[in-house]
Amino acid sequence: MTPLGHRRLILTRHAKSSWDDPVMEDIDRPLNARGQAAARELGDFLASRGLEPEEVMCSTARRTRETWDGVASAVIETRPEITFVESLYHASPFMLLEVLKTASAPTVMMIAHNPGIAEFAAMLPAQPIYNPDFRKYPTCATLIVDFQIEDWSDLQAGQGSVLEFFTPSGRG
Repeated sequence: MTPLGHRRLILTRHAKSSWDDPVMEDIDRPLNARGQAAARELGDFLASRGLEPEEVMCSTARRTRETWDGVASAVIETRPEITFVESLYHASPFMLLEVLKTASAPTVMMIAHNPGIAEFAAMLPAQPIYNPDFRKYPTCATLIVDFQIEDWSDLQAGQGSVLEFFTPSGRG
């Protein structure tokens, strides 16, 4: 739960997807076994720190939906409102910002794709993040960032305070 006048974003790149079927449409690719394990690991990480989303904005791609399913298997305290947003599929950082500005809950999880999500993550903090994985934003990487704003529509780049940056042990 975030304090009054605060907003918290849990910004997640989908977990590792399968390339077993070379003719499958990109949007339909499922997670591979490593990705499934990484999504569950992320869920355990979030639950262990009480960082459970109240609202989830998720790309419509199968791999993002399956990432949420893995996270949700551990995040059991809350039942967040889930919205599958077509415009999050391979979204630019500016589209990610516009979608986030429509959120209503104080703690929002957004699950999307690179390269847009890495660029969006880099825009948010007031201070640079010195982590070698941050620039790459590998699969299942998750930035947890707090904002001192009353409403998501007030969000601007460079306002965030980084709480955590998570990467799975098996590299998502």
